[in-house]
Amino acid sequence: MEASAQQPPPPPGPGARPRARSAAAGAERRALYRNRLIESRLTPNAISLTGFALNVLAAILIWQTEFFWGGVAFIVGSVMDTLDGAYSRMSDKGTAFGAFLDSTLDRIEEGIVLTAVAVYFASQANEAAVAAVVVAVFASLVVSYTRARAEALGVECKVGLATRAVRVVILSVGLVFAALGALEPAVYVLAGLSAFTVVQRILHVRRQLTRAAGV
Repeated sequence: MEASAQQPPPPPGPGARPRARSAAAGAERRALYRNRLIESRLTPNAISLTGFALNVLAAILIWQTEFFWGGVAFIVGSVMDTLDGAYSRMSDKGTAFGAFLDSTLDRIEEGIVLTAVAVYFASQANEAAVAAVVVAVFASLVVSYTRARAEALGVECKVGLATRAVRVVILSVGLVFAALGALEPAVYVLAGLSAFTVVQRILHVRRQLTRAAGV
């Protein structure tokens, strides 16, 4: 029984080596493309500015009531906003100013797109939806501010339902499916969750600071 337990494993099947070679070749190609990208002149700031331009385009399209294409531009621009940070870490091209620019443009982009949405609802004399957009803009800014202020106090503050990614998803769904009446409900959900997240972060920071003070 012991001798049989120590027998070597059976040799790999005939398809194992080709699959391994294919996986290795794929990894080599990805590494080659990554190195070429890193060695290029592309910078994280260029990606951030491209995302900003796409969000401006989204706002213009929304203003023209081209909600679907505005939503597409908003989604692509938001993806660029996530890629700049990843590229910065991967390429080691990040700078302190780049991080500052990225965060600043994120706030501006969200405000520009939501302002275009507010203009549309104002043209429809939909005062409730306009008010919801104002709340969404204000709350989203405070959500970001609470994290920045908390981190300045030494408290990590990434809690809450309406993070940047969640807000992007909600607004994207509302824009892409605006023809089906999804934009107005999306604005109400966005405003409500953003306001709730502000409360969540305030309570979280209070709890952490109280715990640190030993009270």
